[in-house]
Amino acid sequence: MDHVDTCIIGAGVVGLAIGRRLASPQSDLLVLDCQEQYGQGISSRNSEVVHAGIYYLSGSLKATLCVTGNRQLYDYCANRHVAVRRCGKLIVATATEEESALEEILEKARLNGVDDLEYWSRQMIGEREPQVSATLGLFSPSTGIVSTHALMTAYLADIEYQGGNFVGETQVTSVEIKRNRFVLQCRVQGEAYEFSCKVLVNSAGLGAQKLAAVIEGMNRKMIPQLHYCKGSYFTLASPSPFNHLIYPVPDKFETGLGIHATIDLGGQVKFGPDTEYIETEDYSVSMDRLDDYYEAVRRYYPGLADDKLIPGYVGIRPKLQGPGDPPADFVIQGENVHGIAGLVQLFGIESPGLTSSMAIADYVADLVNV
Repeated sequence: MDHVDTCIIGAGVVGLAIGRRLASPQSDLLVLDCQEQYGQGISSRNSEVVHAGIYYLSGSLKATLCVTGNRQLYDYCANRHVAVRRCGKLIVATATEEESALEEILEKARLNGVDDLEYWSRQMIGEREPQVSATLGLFSPSTGIVSTHALMTAYLADIEYQGGNFVGETQVTSVEIKRNRFVLQCRVQGEAYEFSCKVLVNSAGLGAQKLAAVIEGMNRKMIPQLHYCKGSYFTLASPSPFNHLIYPVPDKFETGLGIHATIDLGGQVKFGPDTEYIETEDYSVSMDRLDDYYEAVRRYYPGLADDKLIPGYVGIRPKLQGPGDPPADFVIQGENVHGIAGLVQLFGIESPGLTSSMAIADYVADLVNV
């Protein structure tokens, strides 16, 4: 039977970051994915925003890993010439009654160690973002945008430089534990294949719960429930009216950050995502929500003309909380949680997973003592 030291299942941005961190010339490492190419799942359908870490509960994995990952990501992109732009984002109160929410965000950011936020007055907003209607803003200079594909390509290049490999079109059907090794039964490009590994990392994104359920000896109570949370994006059919990313004050009753405006590295503006819980994977843009988009965007961008929003794409978040539930943290389980040596499982790795990817990789490396 073929054997490798480390196997990572899931070749999204987080799985590749973990592979990069664990790869070494002294050990064999494989990164597997059910898609033909790397990064074709969740990582191909996000906003590409580098978050500062200002919204998350103090002490949570999302907060600590995002703040650390933000610095790591900018440094890595500079060293590896990965396209990134520290453009900053402006969180806006569109009415005076929303201004207290900005104060709450500022305090939460400070608790997380993010101390570079600054208030923008109505006058300053008018000078720097003349198309934006707001009474007060909170500016985050550490927020930016990155080419997710270029970042994943760089991570994979690092893996391959250390002797690791990526294998696509691979479905893992069962995992047994024999003599302190994991024995994986797979279908690789339609052919049956069996191999073993010493360290197994489940970074399968939307498929993480399904994979966990076929691991021998896994206590099903350790597998959190998965909720598909769809987010649609609409693109602006005109040049960008903004100089920064524009975010509304988050609605306390929503599971996301509100329908915000992001600008990709090519200058294209997209609005979204919203939040829509669904039962099965569905990547069609929800056109019946278009009127809601116009209403939400015009709160801070009243100059948005009719027929300027066109369907973009859809992402699905692997939420661990259901509709109306409080926000859930990342779940990263090692032997100390599930009792299986050499196994690390990642659940609910949604935003800010991209920003946190290198910090998540360090966290996983600590769990497997690498």
